[in-house]
Amino acid sequence: MSLRGSYFVWLILAVPLAVALIGYSMNEDAWPGDLLHPTGEWSARFIILALMVTPLRQLWPQARPIRFLARHRRAIGVAAFLYALAHTVAYVLDMGNVADMVAELGAPAIWTGWAALLILLPLGLTSNDAAMRVLRAGWKRLQRLAYPAAILTLVHWALVHDGLAAALLHFVPLALLQAVRVARMFPSPTRSAI
Repeated sequence: MSLRGSYFVWLILAVPLAVALIGYSMNEDAWPGDLLHPTGEWSARFIILALMVTPLRQLWPQARPIRFLARHRRAIGVAAFLYALAHTVAYVLDMGNVADMVAELGAPAIWTGWAALLILLPLGLTSNDAAMRVLRAGWKRLQRLAYPAAILTLVHWALVHDGLAAALLHFVPLALLQAVRVARMFPSPTRSAI
């Protein structure tokens, strides 16, 4: 992958944040809480996209768009972490003080978000070639923590917005692809008889 191609991918990944920040800066009545929704949703979308790559590659290994996603999956995962970090910064600024944050920490809608961020932290920090060399096979095991982070993100989203509809709309494609992936691991009696 060329350095220019890498910059292009990062530019694409930064567009949603740039749009949110431009909208925020143009609204004189804006407050940090206005950035919570877009940063949180885009973090979830990038987690979903990163986790969809493997089952998509198994279904369509030669498809060019999927090969493109596979080449840039690490960048997509890091973007998910960075958007989660931006979401957290917006939350901290919106809350304004530590006492209020601690007071609501026990609420499932809140601690699931913090737990997802804590899981994404080591994934984001080790998504580089040096960490891959040092961790070797352990790197891939560590990156599998993205699955519980995704589940916590789904729960956080559903609880914060008092409903599953929007969260499920985003997460169902990932769940279906993962179900197909698991089903393909077990040969059906008709397939094995052929």
